[in-house]
Amino acid sequence: MATRLQTRRTPFNKNTRTALESRPHMNQSTKMIIIGSRGSALALAQAGWVQNQILRHFPDAEVTIHVIKTSADKNPTVSIRSSSSVGVFVKELEQALTEKEIDIAVHSMKDLPNSIPDGLRIAAVPEREDARDAFIANKIASLSELSSGSLVGTGSIRRKSQLLALRPDLRILDIRGNVDTRLKKLQDGAYDAIVLACAGLNRLGLHTRISSRIEFAQMLPAPGQGALAIETRVDDSRATDMASVLNHAPTAAAVSAERLFLQFMGGGCNVPVAVYAQLNRDLIEMDGLVASPDGRRIIRDSVRQKPDRINEAVESLARRILENGGRAILDAL
Repeated sequence: MATRLQTRRTPFNKNTRTALESRPHMNQSTKMIIIGSRGSALALAQAGWVQNQILRHFPDAEVTIHVIKTSADKNPTVSIRSSSSVGVFVKELEQALTEKEIDIAVHSMKDLPNSIPDGLRIAAVPEREDARDAFIANKIASLSELSSGSLVGTGSIRRKSQLLALRPDLRILDIRGNVDTRLKKLQDGAYDAIVLACAGLNRLGLHTRISSRIEFAQMLPAPGQGALAIETRVDDSRATDMASVLNHAPTAAAVSAERLFLQFMGGGCNVPVAVYAQLNRDLIEMDGLVASPDGRRIIRDSVRQKPDRINEAVESLARRILENGGRAILDAL
């Protein structure tokens, strides 16, 4: 199921994805740490970053990367929006982690379900990348410049609903594939514009492809967007200790609040629920919303609270949004 990639201290780039032979998991007495990753360019860039950061802190360690093919990777033509599965990008990684085939799993936080399997834990949430969404077009600079009836590609119902709220005259079409595939579809004229996460483009060195960044006042991101989740086994103190040095407390607090909001809203990654939290001095500031898929109804609210009281504040925010029309929107889905 897994293919080992790159050896210790090898700089990560596209030219270093040399597949090596699979090998069994090494026991805790060795210095080897195996990071599990999906095989996409973005996932490998994220895993490579984690690898390099661990080696910065533990230069005597040996850290390798194994590629795990997930359910979503095996059938890339099916829209994730139509899938009934939860965690289609993470469950095989978690299985490999549980079975001790890997020691660390690296996920995009927004793909990680709220429920973590028994025996596993999120050991670290590194500092967040840009959580905004990116507007990308070939000839124009912003969403407002699109002509009426333009085709915009997105694989996210959250983005679709907010785009239609901003521009109900646009045609929003589903789009699948990795970042390069989506950019090529745009270049080939299948769409007039597409919307992707700024974080992924930044991590791939494709920030110059961003025509403009959509500010949070216009579009809120998915819970955890721009953040990574580094997952380990509860009983593996060595891997957990190594991973934990990458934790960024303000990001971890903000993302935890966002995931709690999604939990209170009763939604998953395929619903039009959006939220963004940030630690501002000694307060967590959070904006959340739920939207109808056609963008005609947006229920949005915000909260500011001290971190030690954030749970009750998040619950109150979710309750207000649900009572003001959000529950009806979600029930209809």
